[in-house]
Amino acid sequence: MFSIFKRKYPSVPPNFSGLKTDMHSHLLPGIDDGSADRDMSIELKKGLEDLGYSQFVATPHIMWDMYKNTTATIDTALKNLQGVDSAHTNIRAAAEYYMDDYFDGQLKAEQPLLTISGKKVLVEFSFIAAPIDLKEQLFNLQIKGYEPVLAHPERYAYFAGHKTVFDDFKSMGCLFQLNLLSLAGYYGRVPQELAHWLISKNYIDFVGTDLHHHRHLHTLRSSKSIMPAVQQLLAGGRLLNPSMAF
Repeated sequence: MFSIFKRKYPSVPPNFSGLKTDMHSHLLPGIDDGSADRDMSIELKKGLEDLGYSQFVATPHIMWDMYKNTTATIDTALKNLQGVDSAHTNIRAAAEYYMDDYFDGQLKAEQPLLTISGKKVLVEFSFIAAPIDLKEQLFNLQIKGYEPVLAHPERYAYFAGHKTVFDDFKSMGCLFQLNLLSLAGYYGRVPQELAHWLISKNYIDFVGTDLHHHRHLHTLRSSKSIMPAVQQLLAGGRLLNPSMAF
């Protein structure tokens, strides 16, 4: 599969202008494991703009055991990044929700969730093992009128031997967001292979950088294996990134 993939889409320098929007990043300063401060945020954002991106949805973690972010803390960090500089009006904020008890509590209390677009909510869960009630959690999210967007499904390596679960998620109406870094092999062989398998199934709806730091930016700049997949996805016409309106 990979040899055919490379022949059809030859290696070219990275240019993500066709994607237009990076809808998953950790650019907001000082509130999670992403950018440490405003200067770093500006450097990382400029690096992504140099790669062709023109607008951004920052998605800091809301993971209550580690990152107790709220709409207020995220809005404060966004305003800190934007400052008085009109160069940073092309970024807005949502969140990457970890599906924990706090998240379930927000849903039950009908607290408004931060969305990447419309009613689309970016969610993640444990890389160690899937929650026992994962499908119920996703269903509850839909009952509240939201569209679940599964962040980096290719990184849940424990699904590699049970790929039918991805069919189940799709049949439930879930959207999938692929990390570009997975295509570079940044997280290892299994996520890279799962990424290509999900592409082959036409299951990818969004791609994101999931950018946290300069090492991620360096990989996006230097990898020869990202652009062929991006070209394939754009040619397929399924990606929602280019149509995201600010």
